Parts: sequence; structure tokens; C-alpha cells
Amino acid sequence: MACRFGTIVVSAFLGGHCYEPKTHNFTSSHIRRYVSYLQEQERAPVTIQKYVHDLTALLSWMNGQPLTKAALIAWKKALTADHAPATVNSMVAAVNGFLSFMGWCECKIKLLKIQKAIFCDPDKELTRAEYARLVRAAEQKENQRLSLIIQTICATGIRVSELRYITVQAVQTGRAEVSNKGKRRAVFLSGKLRRLLQKYLRTQKITAGAVFVTRSGKPVDRSNIWRDMKRLCESAGVEPEKVFPHNLRHLFARTYYAMERDLSRLADILGYSSVNTTRIYTVESGAVHARQVERMWLVLTT
Repeated sequence: MACRFGTIVVSAFLGGHCYEPKTHNFTSSHIRRYVSYLQEQERAPVTIQKYVHDLTALLSWMNGQPLTKAALIAWKKALTADHAPATVNSMVAAVNGFLSFMGWCECKIKLLKIQKAIFCDPDKELTRAEYARLVRAAEQKENQRLSLIIQTICATGIRVSELRYITVQAVQTGRAEVSNKGKRRAVFLSGKLRRLLQKYLRTQKITAGAVFVTRSGKPVDRSNIWRDMKRLCESAGVEPEKVFPHNLRHLFARTYYAMERDLSRLADILGYSSVNTTRIYTVESGAVHARQVERMWLVLTT
């Protein structure tokens, strides 16, 4: 016996009965309901935007067909042909969250299994020397704001979206109170960074609010920072693949961990509740590991 739904035929028997999978009518109104829920949960705007993007992509792919687990498995398979595994898993996680909200848990699908990377890709790892060249390039272009943005992110480990918490008051006290994803943490500014920012504030005649603002007085946008950093690549002699704000956060984390070897403390500084999440920031390149092996001097014969 076979049960038919849509164009898919299933010949599965459970306890002598034909198994007919559940189907759901998936529409844009469901996405709007989910957005309202996420807003009530005080999820970050960028997170909500990402979820909307992924769900809208799924809705387009479904093309009016009913939502079933079989359809979602096929969607995941289609994604793997054009996207990196990490991207696929990110989209699947977004959809699974939506399914939980709707009570359609029987349709949730598994993430792709990704082998943990032992070493980071040196072609994407921003070195301290390259970071210094980016700062010098910004200075040479007389873009003091960009120079200080780069240094502030790298010297504090904050996310680019958290720059708005670097305020005049934070510069005065040496401490910024950052709120992200429902969690609050203190971010400390070094004395040298504070002196640079104080000088910048006097020059720009900024007396209150965020330090890094546009001409209209609004906090700088992440897309503008990303674009301005990319413009430094050629003059700084740094590959564009390495130049983006989040890589500055990675450099902070690697530098801190090399000094302290305290993963738990680093997780607190970066604003993570899980130490496992923080591990991705401390992965070293294969070249570093190779040098460490050489220094072990365990090959004795000549």
C-alpha cells in the first residue's frame, strides 16, 4: 500500500498502517508572526534580518508547495550544491527555530556533520603585521576615524555592531557597558586607547554620545566600515580576503589567548556563554604548529 502526498509517494508502514507525513501551508504571514516573536524576545536586529532572509529563501524555493520534512531534506540537499557547509547549517538552524515556534517540530531536519578544523587557514588569518599596515594606511589617507575604529575593535575585541557602546562616557571612565543578545558585559579601554580617543573627541568637538558617528551624528554603519576597510587593502599590501571587521576580533582573541591561556576568561571578555564557541578564535595556523613541532627536538639521529 502507498500513501501519496503532492508528487511524492511514500511506502512506509508503521504498526501495519500507512505512514502519511504531516504537511503544512507555509506563507509569508507565518514569517511575519515569527518576526514579531523574535522582536518580543529582544533578539538582535541583525539576527532577525538573517532569519527573515533564510526563511524567505526557503519560501521562494518551496514555490507554493506544502512544507514537509521530505521537502526540507530536499531543500538542504539543494543548498549543499551551492553553499559552504557552515552556511547550510546556519540556514537549517534558522528554519528549525521557526519550526519549533510554529509547533511543526516533526519537520525539523538535522545539521550537516562538519569535521572540526584543527588549524585555521593562513590565507584568511590577519597577522599583527598586516593589522599594523592597515592602521598606517588609514593614517596615510588621513582617515583618523577609520584608523581609530580599527584599533578600537582590535584592542577591545568588541563586535563591529557594538561600536555604538564606545561613548564619550566610556572613554572618560575607561569602561563601556555592552549589551548584546540579552547579555551585558563590561569592556575595558586601555589607557593608550583612551588618550587617542580623547584627542579625537576634542578634534571632532564630540561631547556626548557615541564616539564614531557620521556627519549627521548617527553611529557609523557596519557596511560603511567594511567598505572603507576594503579600500585600504591595496595600499596596505593585505589580501582583501583577510580584511573585514570580525577578523580584528579574531586577532584580539588570539593575542589574548597567547598571553593568558585562559579560555574561560576569554569567553567572558568576548561575550560568549560557551567556551566551545570561543575555541574558534584560538585555533592556530598549521605553520605555527609546525614551528612548535620543530622546537620539540624529538628526532635524535642524523
